[in-house]
Amino acid sequence: NEISKTHKDISVIVNNAGITDDGLVLRMKYSQWDRVIQTNLNSNFKIIKSLLPNMISNKYGKIIGISSVVATSGNPGQTNYAASKAGMIGFSKALAAEVASRGITINIVAPGFIETPMTDELTDDQKESLLGNVPTGRLGTPQEVAAAVSFLASEEASYMTGATLHVNGGMAML
Repeated sequence: NEISKTHKDISVIVNNAGITDDGLVLRMKYSQWDRVIQTNLNSNFKIIKSLLPNMISNKYGKIIGISSVVATSGNPGQTNYAASKAGMIGFSKALAAEVASRGITINIVAPGFIETPMTDELTDDQKESLLGNVPTGRLGTPQEVAAAVSFLASEEASYMTGATLHVNGGMAML
């Protein structure tokens, strides 16, 4: 709320919060579920709820959420993560319909496996197995994800809303 009072001119929001706390549902603790949903999904609602009134007053805004390829493909042991990231897509589509006439666009970028400190921790065998599911045969880069976000934040994407850009080396087509 403080940000919405002191920065009334925010025109771009990128919701990129994301954590994992993996486990099979039969073994998953309620705290694991709640923590991932709170961080990955509920935070989107709270940030947007706070800043959207200013965007409506300004008749302009770009909201971009960072989801994941597992939102559409699923991934064993990641029901909480997949649900949170799929929830972002549904949330964004519904919100896009609510605010499209007010000059505000809502879109999603759904990365696949990206070179990050998290993927750096994988063993070579794990990476090889993972890359077997990526048609391009490589991990994506943070720069490739950033380029998609930059496009959605630009004027060139002003006619796009309710869309999901898949930046995942072709995993969404499998």
